[in-house]
Amino acid sequence: MALIQQHGSVSVTSAVRLSFSSSASPPLPTRVSLNLHPEKKSHSRRMISRAMVQEAAQGIPSVYAREMERLSAKESLILAFNDAGGFEALVTGKITDFQKIDVNERITTLERLNPTPRPTTSPYLEGRWSFEWFGSNTPGSLAARLIFERFPSSFVSLSSMEIVIKDASTRATANVKLLNMIENKVILSSKLTVEGPLRMKEEYLEGMLESPTVIEEAVPEQLRGLLGQATTTLQQLPEPVKDTLANGVRIPLGGSYQRFFMISYLDDEILIVRDTLGVPEVLTRVETSSSSSVVENLEYNS
Repeated sequence: MALIQQHGSVSVTSAVRLSFSSSASPPLPTRVSLNLHPEKKSHSRRMISRAMVQEAAQGIPSVYAREMERLSAKESLILAFNDAGGFEALVTGKITDFQKIDVNERITTLERLNPTPRPTTSPYLEGRWSFEWFGSNTPGSLAARLIFERFPSSFVSLSSMEIVIKDASTRATANVKLLNMIENKVILSSKLTVEGPLRMKEEYLEGMLESPTVIEEAVPEQLRGLLGQATTTLQQLPEPVKDTLANGVRIPLGGSYQRFFMISYLDDEILIVRDTLGVPEVLTRVETSSSSSVVENLEYNS
């Protein structure tokens, strides 16, 4: 500005050119009040447009760096799960306090990089998810506690827990094995209500204990005769009893139980929710043949 004041003959074009060539010069103001000559207006507009493009390009590296940080945090969290022993160690209580705090620290790091501002209405929410981590007083921990407090770990095991989210409904399934040769499923159906961009309410509608399935290959040779006798006995039961065993036992809940939770992170692979006490649950999307058709290929009866 001193240059313009001292030399009235200096052209406006030269002044603008000096402001762009100096790295120490301040950024161009949003409103510029200069008395430009008509023949020089188009040239000045081109220079200002070029500066705007350069400023936009400078933002690209920061976006790229943030995305790389997010991907690194996801990988770090998955590695922490594996180092802690995975789902089996979690449900049997074999995870140390150090491993718990390490996983929770990585969960917090990933939540800070959440790419989905309104996860409750995002299409990414629908799909089939597998539980990787849950804390105390969550549905996952309560199911595990219910099983292992009543049966020894050598008799029963909780092999996996999944949940299907579709059309504002959920279907959570706990896969249980008895003596490593009898498979059974405990299913809990619920309804979801959007309470805000992050918060949802879950109302439990029905619980079901499916009929057990025997893994014949896992049955010891000395017990196969007994298995055959049991199968024959079941075939001789009255039809109503056989239908009950075949269709499973249903327990109506009628929405009498509910909980609130907040979605703190969501993308196409990982879902993190926290309950009213702030305890996190981490789920990973179950792989399918096409990531774009996860929801379309679900086998789910709402």
